[in-house]
Amino acid sequence: MQQHRIVVLGAGYAGASAAGRLARRLHRQDVALTLVNAEPDFVERVRLHQLAAGQELRPRPLREMFGGTGVELRVARVTAVDVDRKTVAVTGADGAAREEIAYDTLVYALGSQWDHGGVPGVAEHAHDVASRAGALRLRDRLAALAAGRPVVVVGGGLTGLETVTEIAEARPDLAVALAVRGALGDWLSAKARAHLRTVLDGLGVTVHEHADVTSVEADRVTTARGADLPSDATVWTTGFAVHPLAAATSLRLTDAGQIAVEATTMRSLSHPDVYAVGDAAVTAGPGGKPLRMSCASGTPMAWQAADAIAARLTGTRVPRIPIRYYQQCVSLGRRDGLIQFTTADDRAVERALTGRPAVLYKELVCKGAAWAVAHPTLGLPTRRRRGAVRTVATEGRTEGRTEERAQGRTEGRTQGRTQGRTEAGV
Repeated sequence: MQQHRIVVLGAGYAGASAAGRLARRLHRQDVALTLVNAEPDFVERVRLHQLAAGQELRPRPLREMFGGTGVELRVARVTAVDVDRKTVAVTGADGAAREEIAYDTLVYALGSQWDHGGVPGVAEHAHDVASRAGALRLRDRLAALAAGRPVVVVGGGLTGLETVTEIAEARPDLAVALAVRGALGDWLSAKARAHLRTVLDGLGVTVHEHADVTSVEADRVTTARGADLPSDATVWTTGFAVHPLAAATSLRLTDAGQIAVEATTMRSLSHPDVYAVGDAAVTAGPGGKPLRMSCASGTPMAWQAADAIAARLTGTRVPRIPIRYYQQCVSLGRRDGLIQFTTADDRAVERALTGRPAVLYKELVCKGAAWAVAHPTLGLPTRRRRGAVRTVATEGRTEGRTEERAQGRTEGRTQGRTQGRTEAGV
């Protein structure tokens, strides 16, 4: 019997969670599970603002994290995906020759990167905290700045707030400013907005509201109103863009370049042997709103995809667990924080946690997320089932019958109990 080949692309929160959950759900004799990632370490993306501000992050080697789980790690860069031939092209991290990896089931979790939005000068002059490499470049730039030099963070979302407060706290000798397109924290509750202003004032951050930045130069940023803000280091945090690799495939994509997937399984709407999770994919959440790019969306998406794949291969019921939001967690430096509680569809309610309790809450969320990835076969009970798809060669004949039987038994039913809360919003 040949093993069913599952390839997971990307080992961020979503990809690593999917690989670990698949290892927990399926027998090693039945599947060959390969995780492909460009770096040998798991990167805690929700902490990259800390790295940029000069803090050291704990190394988390993927080979250690997945040791003994049956997951084979390939440290390589994905250069192409052929969803019609069912192959992935990779090059080694050391520049090794191009190779192809064949798959029977693909989990696409290549995530996102920073989005300069086509604004002139951003790509040439601005810094980002969307990747480890970007955060390290920003760290070096900040370290080279003398006291009193200006720094401008552009973007008032979660990443912008966390970055500007982290820099201002770590380097109180710099003239740190924040430029936001609308009003500061306009998506937050009144209590949260008031606390945010108090923290920024206390850190000496100058806030420019309704300041839509239209260009970036080496020593300044310019707003739509014609104001020039001096800046020796500009940090661009206005949003994320999807990894461009999917656009070169025949997968069905949205206008934003995300892979369109089925809401409860994360299965591609155009290619049933492809699943997409995390920032790479989009589907509707509560209230019909698209799930936002975040760890809070990506991790439960990965759980759903892994459980759906396991169910498909073993002929068991596909779980139907809706993804919902509970809060948005914002660190405001190392000594303050903000937890904005939300509705299921991510709208702020009046309840918010601030100060030291919020710091502890956010730290628990970050540590919990990293622990879950670092211990992929611990936590939830292990329920490995034997596969129903016998061989790769006969999969086209057997998989359809297996899945048809499984779906026939479960059509119209939902899972009666959830598997715990989805990950807290970060």
